[in-house]
Amino acid sequence: MIRNGKRRVVLAAIAGVSVLAMGLTACSGGGGDEGGDSGGDGDRTLRVWAGSQTPITANFNVFAPTVLHGALGPIYEPLFFFNKTAAEDPTGMIGDSYEYNEDGTVITIKIKPDLKWSDGEPLTAADVAFTYSYEGNNPEGNGLVSAEATDDTTVVLTYDSAQYTTEFQRLGGTWILPEHIWSEVDDFASFANEEPVGSGAYVVDSVTSESYILVANENFRDAGVPAVKTVQYIAVDNNQTAQDLLAAGELDWAGMFIPNPESVTANGKIEWINTPQDPTVLYTCANADLGCTGAQTDVAVRQALNVAIDRATIKDKAFVGLTGDMSPTYALLPRDAKWVADPANEVSPQEADVAEAGSILEAAGYTKDADGFYGKDGVPIEMTLTSVDGWTDYNDAAKLITEQAADAGIKINASTVQWQEFSDSRQTGAFELIVGGMIGTSVADPYQMYRDWVGGVEAGSTGAVGAEVPTGRWNFSRYNNPVVDEAIMAASATNDEATKLDLYATIQTEIVRDLPYIPLVINATQTFYNTKDFTGWPTEENLYAFPPSWGSIAAGYILQHLEPVG
Repeated sequence: MIRNGKRRVVLAAIAGVSVLAMGLTACSGGGGDEGGDSGGDGDRTLRVWAGSQTPITANFNVFAPTVLHGALGPIYEPLFFFNKTAAEDPTGMIGDSYEYNEDGTVITIKIKPDLKWSDGEPLTAADVAFTYSYEGNNPEGNGLVSAEATDDTTVVLTYDSAQYTTEFQRLGGTWILPEHIWSEVDDFASFANEEPVGSGAYVVDSVTSESYILVANENFRDAGVPAVKTVQYIAVDNNQTAQDLLAAGELDWAGMFIPNPESVTANGKIEWINTPQDPTVLYTCANADLGCTGAQTDVAVRQALNVAIDRATIKDKAFVGLTGDMSPTYALLPRDAKWVADPANEVSPQEADVAEAGSILEAAGYTKDADGFYGKDGVPIEMTLTSVDGWTDYNDAAKLITEQAADAGIKINASTVQWQEFSDSRQTGAFELIVGGMIGTSVADPYQMYRDWVGGVEAGSTGAVGAEVPTGRWNFSRYNNPVVDEAIMAASATNDEATKLDLYATIQTEIVRDLPYIPLVINATQTFYNTKDFTGWPTEENLYAFPPSWGSIAAGYILQHLEPVG
């Protein structure tokens, strides 16, 4: 989405949800350890799996890599909601409107009047200004000059360069914080925030190792919202268990891969939708200069593995044909087609080319041993590929990749790890290869992918192995390319499409060659939800939000639209 610097954007209010009569009898549903079938006023508890495994630890800190999903949207909110499934104007949450100055360096934001935090304290422009100035939201290179509240509902953000391209990150990806709480937090990275105070439709009721319960925020800005008064986020250790719970009517909302959807829809409660949006890739800890170790630090090994992969087989066998084809530029096709500079880079190779893989390795000085595997100077290429235990589609993809790599003379050992180990390893760089997902862009422009996933040290998106990736950034590969960083920073400062396309061409040339993340597929994003007991879900006809339960921001937006069926 490209905006004229003079354009003032006035945003629609969140669609109202009708107020349900109090005292409705609970709809049928399975029992549970907590919460039962009813919330405090008799409404049916909505049971959600968003990916958490046991044991759950209470952490509602939006800056923490292990933050619980319920914090991101249901409790804390950004100013505006951007629907990543469509190229459309954002919707006001805390915010009401915004406009840029002539050169894009100043954003003037109006927030809604008479807002309150969940603890009843006033939410004003002073909180918004505090949020943007806060250390966790203002890393080195952020470019913020000042954040000033000029009255209770007006905030003026001033930057040292134009911010057109960072519109989502600034306005739709920054969690607004209550100054009266967070001004007292000395170490924002380690703060567990067990009793969060937010602006969203929910507050925390209780947390155990198996689940946590959110209940309606009585101080929420929209009368009668949320209509679903109690939400229970449960811990499930693998996809099969979640699938069984859906089929038994014990789970109401989950975003997960199920190769045979009819196994859970046969109960007459559950429907499903597939919205491929986010890339699935091989993370590679790529940069030896920043401390990565392993054969994958050699670009020739990454290039050889890239052409050795049979994506068509992976798509068919691991993802039962539900995925989309991925561009090595990370642009989402067809939505972002205009941003792909070279047509040759529209889609990654779908069939394996074993001969080409061998040619790449041999040109780089690798030779085959007696067992048919490549190595150099007596050291074989041997890498460990991990995926999260119980994520069956990723586990199957990992097995297929090891077989395909072996056909090309590349030895890969696949193993599974628990989610916490996966999270820790990618944060600190303690891995060689991981089957993982990338967070696709929330607007029809790949800039967010470039800044967050391949931006280097100068762009503020990565750091040395052993240190966590900077808050709000995702460059787990430790990729650090000054040419890419320069183009990313220049792209953030322009509103001219032709200029941006030239800059993206530079970025794409570098990342298609270097492959810090080896493209696999645009993942099948299946969402399963209970339409018998709850209405208001996103559908193919009304895809007002990205539907999976684990979606950051969108999940909270969806909860505001749901109503229990009496």
